[in-house]
Amino acid sequence: MPPVSDTLPAASGPADRPLSALLWLALALSMGAAVSLGVTRFAYGLLLPVMRDDLHWSYTLAGAMNTANAAGYLLGALGTPWLMRRFGAARVLLGGALLASLFMAASGFFTAAGPLLAQRLLAGVASAFVFVAGGLLAARLGAQAPQHSGLLLGLYYGGVGWGIAASALATPALLAAARGVPHGWAWAWWGLALLCVLATLPMLVPARTLQKQELPAPATKGSEPQKALHRVHWRPMGWALAGYLMFGVGYIGYMTFVIALLRERGVAPASITWFYTLLGLAVVASARIWAGLLTRARAGGALALLNALLGVATILPALTGAWPVVLVSGLLFGAVFLSVVASTTAFVRHNLAPVQWPAGISAFTIIFAAGQIVGPTVVGWIADGPGGLARGLVYSAAALWLGALLAWRQRPLPGGADGTAL
Repeated sequence: MPPVSDTLPAASGPADRPLSALLWLALALSMGAAVSLGVTRFAYGLLLPVMRDDLHWSYTLAGAMNTANAAGYLLGALGTPWLMRRFGAARVLLGGALLASLFMAASGFFTAAGPLLAQRLLAGVASAFVFVAGGLLAARLGAQAPQHSGLLLGLYYGGVGWGIAASALATPALLAAARGVPHGWAWAWWGLALLCVLATLPMLVPARTLQKQELPAPATKGSEPQKALHRVHWRPMGWALAGYLMFGVGYIGYMTFVIALLRERGVAPASITWFYTLLGLAVVASARIWAGLLTRARAGGALALLNALLGVATILPALTGAWPVVLVSGLLFGAVFLSVVASTTAFVRHNLAPVQWPAGISAFTIIFAAGQIVGPTVVGWIADGPGGLARGLVYSAAALWLGALLAWRQRPLPGGADGTAL
């Protein structure tokens, strides 16, 4: 039998490993999602208003910072499969987390747009290493308890919520500590970098545990027929990929600019902190809310439903500044948006052979990154014109609803787990 690449799902591991142990491993692994997206990407929305005021940015330039981050994420997603073949998913996870921490800290040393764009790009590359490798390891955990796979995947992706909540609580304190200091927002970047380092430590346990199940093979080995078994044709899952592309375009506008919109409308800083913290905690809760759906979903129905709900959450603050409505928007958005990501991993796990999981996850990650490249700059450009940020969020909601329509057309893949459509 030819050697198995280390990006492949490993054997299920000890059959008697209790569910409680798998849950703890998933929770520790979720710190990778906290670092890669919760802090490295989404904490920027908290710093955007003060950096824009201090550095006199347009909304287009402010959005371009997250476009650069998404472009880096795309580059990282393209390179991650090779890195996992060469070093193993566990090493890529930990190395990416340390690099993300380094690049977050570097953002506090520059004020010129060029170097800051470069740092956001590099942080995006590192975050892709973490997120893709962590997603694969989470899928391996799910394979050890198929009946609880939705919950285990949801716990991993829900880690983004821990990162968002921690950033929401830490950033105001860091900014307050640096009040009166020139470019005091730099302190927040350094504090968030330290937060990334601390979040990396719990990942050592699942990384070591799951690394033992990997069977490394040099990237140069393997016959063409063997490699062909690992490839995934994108066309049969084209509707799901298209729906996920529009998710990337739409959701990132909300996460980039909603805090700036609330500040423009005069919402008190303490209320903004609670809004973003509760959004993050709703992400954590989403693991349980949608676990059953993710366990059953084999077609595009889950992606369609979640995209549609996300569109509702996105448009609410554009329609009204009423605080109860804004709070509902944040809670609904948090309870849904990372489950959209989890739904694509569930789709891959249900419809592709285990040896194809890395390629399938990478395909969705690449599409996700491509959508995020478009979203922030376009929403920023719209926000610089008539209608401001509110009009930009309307654009984001429309993209999400289009994504729902596209995903709804996706059917289970031939040869998948079964023919159930959801």
